[in-house]
Amino acid sequence: MYSKFFVIIILAMLLGCSSAEEGKIDRKALVTRHNITVEGYDSLTSLSVGNGNFLFTTDLTGLQTFYDDYELGMPLGTQSNWGWHSNPNTENYTWDETLKYFNVEGREVPYRHQLRDTPRANAACNYFRENPHRLHLGMVGFELLKENGDLASIDDIEKAKHSLDLWTGAITSEFVFEGQPVKVEVYSHQDKDMISARVSSPLVKSGQLSIRWKFPFGVPQNTHAGYDFNAPEKHQSFLSSSSENSALISRTLDNESYQVALSWKGDASFEKADDHTFKLRPSGSETIEFSCLFAPEAEQISLDEFDVVKKTSVAEWASYWSNGGMVDFSGSTDPRAHELERRVILSQYLTKVQSSGNMPPAETGLTYNSWYGKFHLEMHWWHIAHFAQWQREHLMTEQLDFYKEIYDVALQTAQDQGYEGVRWPKMIGPSGENSPSSVGSYLVWQQPHIIWFAEQMYKQNPTPETLEKYKKLVFATAEFMADFPEWNEGKKQFDLAPPLIPAQEHWSRETTINPPFELAYWYWGLTKAQEWRERLSMDKNDEWEHVRLNLATPDKANGVYLGIEGAVNSYTDIEMMRDHPMVLGAYGILPDWDKIDPEIMRKTMHVISDRWDWPSTWGWDYPMSAMAAVRMGEPDLALEFLLKDVQKNTYLKNGHNYQSERLRVYLPGNGGLLQTMAMMCAGWEGCKIENPGFPKDGKWNVKWENISPVF
Repeated sequence: MYSKFFVIIILAMLLGCSSAEEGKIDRKALVTRHNITVEGYDSLTSLSVGNGNFLFTTDLTGLQTFYDDYELGMPLGTQSNWGWHSNPNTENYTWDETLKYFNVEGREVPYRHQLRDTPRANAACNYFRENPHRLHLGMVGFELLKENGDLASIDDIEKAKHSLDLWTGAITSEFVFEGQPVKVEVYSHQDKDMISARVSSPLVKSGQLSIRWKFPFGVPQNTHAGYDFNAPEKHQSFLSSSSENSALISRTLDNESYQVALSWKGDASFEKADDHTFKLRPSGSETIEFSCLFAPEAEQISLDEFDVVKKTSVAEWASYWSNGGMVDFSGSTDPRAHELERRVILSQYLTKVQSSGNMPPAETGLTYNSWYGKFHLEMHWWHIAHFAQWQREHLMTEQLDFYKEIYDVALQTAQDQGYEGVRWPKMIGPSGENSPSSVGSYLVWQQPHIIWFAEQMYKQNPTPETLEKYKKLVFATAEFMADFPEWNEGKKQFDLAPPLIPAQEHWSRETTINPPFELAYWYWGLTKAQEWRERLSMDKNDEWEHVRLNLATPDKANGVYLGIEGAVNSYTDIEMMRDHPMVLGAYGILPDWDKIDPEIMRKTMHVISDRWDWPSTWGWDYPMSAMAAVRMGEPDLALEFLLKDVQKNTYLKNGHNYQSERLRVYLPGNGGLLQTMAMMCAGWEGCKIENPGFPKDGKWNVKWENISPVF
C-alpha cells in the first residue's frame, strides 16, 4: 500500500500541476489550518471518521458515549452501505397496489404513487417507502462510573476538547472526569468498515472506564437517528466466540444479519451485560487499544491493530490531500475569502467520507437517516459530479457501476410504462426499486445524469475502454429520452409533458409542461449520446436527432424565462417564487443552448436574485445560482449567491450544510459548492477568462491546482 502511495506522490511532483498562479500550494498548511476543535458540548458539532462506505460519528468523548444528548443535533451514527433492515411484509403487499395510472398518448401509464384511494393501498405504499431502511449498526461508547458507582452524565465531563485532524483522519478527545484526565485517539480503516481507538487514563486502570457496545433495532421513520433501543424482543445479539483478546458478536434482525468482530491489546475482560449490551473491562494498565469491525460476515476478515489502522488512515488521507484539486485563498484580502476556503476544505473531507463509496449517498450521508436512509438519484449529480472536476474521478467509479446493477430494474420500469430504453428511479435502496411517491415518481431530471457522469469519465480518460465501459448506459438512457417527449403537431415540436414534476417541485404533475432546465438537459444529453456514437464510429441515431433538434423552446414572458410553459405569473406570484430557482440551471449547470437567449436569462437571474423566496430554497440552490452568474460574467453576484446569508446556506463548524431542525446534514450543498468552485477557478470548455468566478478588484488572489473545466 505504502509503495503505491509514494509512487503517486512522485508522479504528481514530476508531472506538475495546472495552476492559475505561479508556485505550488502548501497543501498541508492549507488543509490543517481548517482542522476542527470543539471545546465543551455542542450537539451540532459531532465529528466523523470513515471511508465512503462506512462512517463512525463521535461525541465529545471521542466515541459514542452520550448519544441521547446528540440525537436532535448531529446524531452519533454507525452506518454502512451494506447495513439495511426491512420489516417483514406480513400483509403480503405487492408493488401493483401502489400504482396510479395516467393516460399518455392513448395508453394507460403506471406510476408508483404514494397516496392511494384505499386504506390497504396506502398501507402498501407506506410499507415500500419505509423498507428497506438504513440500519444503525451499534453504539460504541464509554461506560464511565463515578467513585460511588453512579453512571456519568454529559454534565460530569469537564474541560472537553474534541478535535479532527483533516490531514490524517484522526479524531482525538481530551477531557477530565472526576479529576482524572482521559485521552482518546480514533481512526477509521480506509479499506474495511472498522474503527480503532487508543484510550489512556488512570480511570482505565481503576476500573471506572469501560468500553460499551450497545445494539439497536431498526427504525422505519423518514428522518431519524436510525436506532431503537426500546424493542429488545425484536432482535438478537449473541456472543458467538471470545478469547483472551478477541470476541465475535452476531446480530439478527428479522431476515437480516451481520457480525461485529473485536480485538484489543492489553489486559481486559469481555462480557455480555444484557440482551444487546456488551462491555470490555480493561485492567492492569492505564492504556487500552481496541479495533472493531462491522461486516455481514466478519469471521474471515482480519482485524488490524491500532497502529496499523492509524497508518492506513494517515497514508490514505495524505494521498487524498496531496493529489486532485486544491484551492488556496490565503492571498485574498476580501473578508469572505477565509470562510469560503473553510467551506471548500471541509466539503472535500465530508464528501470523501460520506459520498465516495459503492452506492449513491443519502442526502444526510451515513450520519443519520433522511428519507429512511434511501438515496435520491436526482441528487446524485450534486453529490459526486465535483469528483471528476477535481480530478478525483476514481472516487465515483463504483457508484457509476451501481447503475449497471440496477439496469434491469430501470429497464423494466420503462417497459411497464411503454417506453424504450431505461427509466432511472428516484428514491431507492440497494435494489433500485423506486419508492412510491406523489412527487418523486414523476421527476425526470435524473435521467441524463448518467450521461453526464460518463462524459466526465471520458474527459478524464478519453480512451476506447471508457467508451466501451459506459456506452450501454449512455445509449439506453438516450433511448428513453428520445421516446419520452410527446410530439405537438400544432407547434411542430416535442414537449416534455404530463405527468411530470420538474426540479422546481411545487408545480403540478398534471399540468407541468416544458420546464426549461429539463428541456436544456434533454438537449444536452441527446447531443452527448450522439457524440458517443460518433466516437465509436457509429452513425447518428435519426430518431434521437429528430427529437434533439425539435425540442420545445423554453417559454418566456415580460422578458424573463418562465418556470414552466404558460406560467406567466412566475415572478409576480409569490407562490411560484419558491423552492429551487431551477430555471438558472439551464444556463448555469449546463452550457450554451441556442434556444436560450443569454440576455433574457441574465434578466431572469436578476429578477430571481431580487424577488425569490430564498428561505424556501435548499443548500444546492446557492451554488447553482452562482454558476449561472459565473457563466454570465457576473462574479460579484456569483459570490453573493454562493455566500447568501440564509439559514439553509449555513455551514456548521464541522462543515455540514445545515438546512433545518429536520435536516441538520445536507451533503448536496457540499458537493454543489465544490462543483461551483471548479467553474469559478477553471471555467468551462472554451472559457478564456482566468478565475472567471472572482471579481478583478484586487481582493481575490486565488491559487488553484488540478481542477478541470466544467462542460
